[in-house]
Amino acid sequence: MGTFPVFNYMRSYLFILFVPILLVIGSCKKGAPNNDPNVVEDNLEGLMIVEQGFLSWDKEVTLIFDPSKGNAELKNVAGDFYLHMGLITTASSTPQDWKNVISSWTDNSNTFKLKKRADGKYSYTFTPAALYKLSDAKSVHFITLLVRNADGTKVARNKDGADLYLPIVQQNGLALRFNYPETQPTYALQTAKEAYAVGEEISFEVLGSQLGKISLSLDGEQVGVAENAKSLKATYKVNKVGHLKFVAQLEANGEKKILELRLFVAGKTVIADLPQGAKPNGVTLHKESNTVTFALTAPQKESVFLLGDFNQYTASEKYALKRSTDGKTFWISVPDLNWNQKYTYQFLVDGDLTIADPYSELVLDPVHDAGIKAGYLASLPVYPAQAKGIVSVLNLNAAPYLWVNSSFKKPNPYDLVIYETLLRDFVNSHDYTTLKDSIRYFEKLGVNVIQLMPVQESEGNSTWGYNPSFHLALDKYYGSQAELKSFIDASHQKGIAVILDVVLNHAFGQSPMVQMYFKNGATTATNPWFNPIATHPYNVGYDFNHESALTQTFVKDVLKYWMSEYKIDGFRFDLSKGFTQKNSGTAESAVGAWTAYDASRVQLWKMYNSYIRSVDPDAYVILEHFADDREEKELAEEGMFLWNNLNHVGSEAAMGYNDNGKSDLSRLFFQKRAFTSPNLISYIESHDEERLMYKNIQYGNAAGSYSIKNLNTAIDRNIMLASFFMLSPGPKMIWQFGELGYDVSINQNGRTGEKPINWAYYNDPVRTKLFKHYANMIRIKKSNPIFRNGNLVESSLNSHVKYFVMEQGGQKVLLLGNFDVVSRAVAASAFMSGTWYDNGSHSTKVYNPNQEISLAPGEFYVLSNTKLNN
Repeated sequence: MGTFPVFNYMRSYLFILFVPILLVIGSCKKGAPNNDPNVVEDNLEGLMIVEQGFLSWDKEVTLIFDPSKGNAELKNVAGDFYLHMGLITTASSTPQDWKNVISSWTDNSNTFKLKKRADGKYSYTFTPAALYKLSDAKSVHFITLLVRNADGTKVARNKDGADLYLPIVQQNGLALRFNYPETQPTYALQTAKEAYAVGEEISFEVLGSQLGKISLSLDGEQVGVAENAKSLKATYKVNKVGHLKFVAQLEANGEKKILELRLFVAGKTVIADLPQGAKPNGVTLHKESNTVTFALTAPQKESVFLLGDFNQYTASEKYALKRSTDGKTFWISVPDLNWNQKYTYQFLVDGDLTIADPYSELVLDPVHDAGIKAGYLASLPVYPAQAKGIVSVLNLNAAPYLWVNSSFKKPNPYDLVIYETLLRDFVNSHDYTTLKDSIRYFEKLGVNVIQLMPVQESEGNSTWGYNPSFHLALDKYYGSQAELKSFIDASHQKGIAVILDVVLNHAFGQSPMVQMYFKNGATTATNPWFNPIATHPYNVGYDFNHESALTQTFVKDVLKYWMSEYKIDGFRFDLSKGFTQKNSGTAESAVGAWTAYDASRVQLWKMYNSYIRSVDPDAYVILEHFADDREEKELAEEGMFLWNNLNHVGSEAAMGYNDNGKSDLSRLFFQKRAFTSPNLISYIESHDEERLMYKNIQYGNAAGSYSIKNLNTAIDRNIMLASFFMLSPGPKMIWQFGELGYDVSINQNGRTGEKPINWAYYNDPVRTKLFKHYANMIRIKKSNPIFRNGNLVESSLNSHVKYFVMEQGGQKVLLLGNFDVVSRAVAASAFMSGTWYDNGSHSTKVYNPNQEISLAPGEFYVLSNTKLNN
């Protein structure tokens, strides 16, 4: 498909069958047909219609676009509209596999510009053969298109979010279309009306491209026929609930053409409360009664049907879900499933929206699963041909993982050295198994926590993972559930905790909870989980409303699942400052208001923190908060940890720019923020910042022969900075390969694009010098309690020469370093005077009061009154 923004999964109840036919269902009684072949009045209503009736490949046709139809995203939008066009051919593997895309997303030329009509609609006249100039036109089944505004921010689609499909008629070929009822230009033809009611009378008119015998049948029973005609009319009275399939057929000149149409008939929902022991969301297994209960939270919805390979993805009264008396939960208990089988399933909501289970633990994706490793893909159920969009997987015979380490004792939170990793850019195989094989590397470095960037199911495969869609499902791109558990188990055996980066500020468009309450490109005001407009700056996706009771239930369910099912030791919460309904607006100018103390946000976080600790009292709760110090202090006093970003000042120090306090490292110390405990996760690199070594090499300062742009000098600067960083009190975090001086820019291949995996650094003695120093500092940090929460006695961290003195229980530590590019001197203070052990040279230094201590550029010392444990 062409490159453009996509609402990836289409809200629809239709089956996708990748053959050039179209489907509709209805349950009806036969009416009297009108078979007059001469009375044909074209219905010109629809999202995208062909004025001539049929889209011939070799003839000029005019398309008429109505912006008020479909998703109506271009309704009342000013400016010009443009087509984005492609083809579905015999070479297309799926309906989303566009071929011959001849218009780029930014092509605003007159070639693809629509003409506005007096009635508010738009037209586009062209000859397909002239536009595409294909040598094999017979391979074309559909022209596929989207309509967008000039900058591509507004896109017209079908109601269900699908692309627009117009079937091609080859030269002198047979074709059929439904003139009535009004249809949408979907791949599998569907009515514009989302649902019909029992007792409703429906008028049908079927048109043929040539004179011949036209017939219409319902579930194999003929309901109308016209001989030597170009049209067939009939009316039908609906008499049952669910999907029904009408088949139109044209016979002419010894050939046949079939067109299938489905429509949905809604019934009256039964009111009944959930069976005892059944969960209000997801799947509950009742082995004692050989039943499975499926449940979906969907307040304000009228009907829900269960679709699956156990009913060929066809809605029927048998699979209609009941609704709880409070109106919030739909549920059904299904008996006699095979407990040795894997099933796939979806929910059909209000007849027009097909979704996977929001509580899915595993999903199949017809678009992106092609990028999954073949071995793992082979173990999954085959994607069901009758389904459309993402489907849930239910494994009734899943073997439980047998944990080797069932009593892991987490490291002291103030001793934490966290290694943040994006699996995609860390191991070439992009999988948990190879990550497990890397545990020896982590051991050698000395880190005691691995923090995985998001591994929950997100949109696409090769991403950072901050675009989640199914929060309880593991992203298959990196491997299986058992493989992740094996990695966590092996880490625990080596004393290493595993923290999961979770994204609960927002979700993206594939989320069923977004799709259930979505219109005109935004979540609706009735959505029980999401805000229609984000309440804060820097939001992406759709913003959760954390004051909603249903959102709180969902978040708690997600967290409990990962702690209980995967033995996750804690969480880093992305964009935690966004958990607020205090609306500061979305403009960057509103960041100050958003950052200010927010009592409601504090209460939300206290509530979530309390819940997490009710599940696991020792779980780590880490917030990417960046709020007012008063707010962060209050959260810290509840046992939460706050990200402490020192990338800017740290990189300025490493590069040798220290004037005007630009390299002030004071906020390494919790005391400088009036915290009572070191509940800060300090870091000088994370996934979000430019890499220190890249900045050293590109922008490092210099004086004479001393240049920080030189690799050896750049490494030495990071060694000095790492000492100050690691030996300040409290937990620390390292971004992957920072310990080897990774010098590829964050912006190479796009900010979130794949980066080179440079394991060759580990064989470079210049870079391994930095690795060994990190390992040494980590050992010292973990072996000496002073580095947990030592008392800061004195410091000067905002100028060229930086130092700090800490003491605890008779132990004293002095770090001293020259971050300038020329020699500097500092007068020894009373706290700096005395006899010190140099933990680098293993010699002794004596400083007298007011003694001038001279330091060469980049020279530093780790001193203590007694030798530090190492």
